[in-house]
Amino acid sequence: MNLSQINNVYFIGIGGIGMSALARYFQYIGKNVSGYDKTPTMLTDELIAAGMDIHFEDNINLIPKDYYIENTLVIITPAVPISHSEWNYFIERQYQVKKRAEVLGIITKDTFCFAVAGTHGKTTTSSILGHILYESGADVTAFIGGIVENYNSNLIGNGKTVTVVEADEFDRSFLHLHPNIACVTSMDADHLDIYGDKNAIEDSFREFADKVEDKKNLFVPKGLPLEGLTVGIDEASTFKAFNIRIENGYYVFDVQTPSETIENIQFGLPGRHNLMNALMALAMAKTYGTPTSAIAKALATFKGIQRRFSYQIKNENRIYIDDYAHHPTEINAVHQAVRELYPREKVLAVFQPHLFSRTKDFADDFAKSLSQFDEIILMDIYPARELPMEGITSEWLLSKIENRHKKLVSKTDLIPSILESKAKIIVTIGAGDIGELVPKIKKALS
Repeated sequence: MNLSQINNVYFIGIGGIGMSALARYFQYIGKNVSGYDKTPTMLTDELIAAGMDIHFEDNINLIPKDYYIENTLVIITPAVPISHSEWNYFIERQYQVKKRAEVLGIITKDTFCFAVAGTHGKTTTSSILGHILYESGADVTAFIGGIVENYNSNLIGNGKTVTVVEADEFDRSFLHLHPNIACVTSMDADHLDIYGDKNAIEDSFREFADKVEDKKNLFVPKGLPLEGLTVGIDEASTFKAFNIRIENGYYVFDVQTPSETIENIQFGLPGRHNLMNALMALAMAKTYGTPTSAIAKALATFKGIQRRFSYQIKNENRIYIDDYAHHPTEINAVHQAVRELYPREKVLAVFQPHLFSRTKDFADDFAKSLSQFDEIILMDIYPARELPMEGITSEWLLSKIENRHKKLVSKTDLIPSILESKAKIIVTIGAGDIGELVPKIKKALS
């Protein structure tokens, strides 16, 4: 497929975080961009403000009349049901209809591609890497699955020869990519509605890893069962972080690489998982040839990603943090970071489960990870692309949580319930529409 022959790009599901990054990219390179989404969000508001024509009704009459078969690419998200009338309109007329992952594969095929895979840490690692490469002057475009604070965007740079992409394991999407340098941050079980079991997802990651022919260009955490250069914290590995301390709210640490020891690197994101993400990005950039001084400077100036341990309020009386965590391992990482920073404070966690299937598959692990907080407010399950499953409810999950200070709350009662708490530290967690409530929660707490 030749993208130069395409004048128009139509998105079905344009408001998704990954889809909207592609929409920004195509608008930047001069394409007409428009599309559909189910509901307005802060992201769709931004895209409309940038000049994109977006509607929120599944109506083929709202498709631009000059979007002809020969000059239009249609991009769909897996969250859209096959019954969607606009999708069927394009298929019946034999338009070029591609998944987001397929389009990323086309874009990255003719570039030097950095691909960041893993069930956790993709967005943060790819954001840090994109920031390092952009700040060092590389001709890079980074497609990010979150809004990077430094750029207030999910697209970093406008380069033509180097790309950074999140290699998404959902629906085996990452197998469309053409990575030159890659990493796998983790291989925990997830998306079992797609894969069936843990072995199948691990096989898929191995297939992705095999796309990198030179294993000196593949990076994995120490102990992960993949062939590649190892990255670790305080353990023998190809790239090792050690002498770690916290100074003025920053991690300060040294890194042993195959060629040198880099001392006193500063990095501002809390949590050992973020330290690992920074180390992974450092290893990839260093292997690419980015100067050490540029890497260290970029790590010190990286501000983080919205909804990734994102401070909403930070003063002597109240701390409010918002995080996208939607898997037990990610919730554990949030808990570790909060306890490291505020070891003597009471913490309230507000959690919105994401997907009935994920809640069913990991209910006991969710219960265990949530039970660590001092207080828990649980919201109803956010269905996303799924229909309800019999017996799989937030009430059922709540019954498994071993903590006396727990309750199930509706959206309408959420803010009053948060205000009732005496906890100094409040954390909202989840990948559903809880993010849309964050400004209201922040205002109420302020």
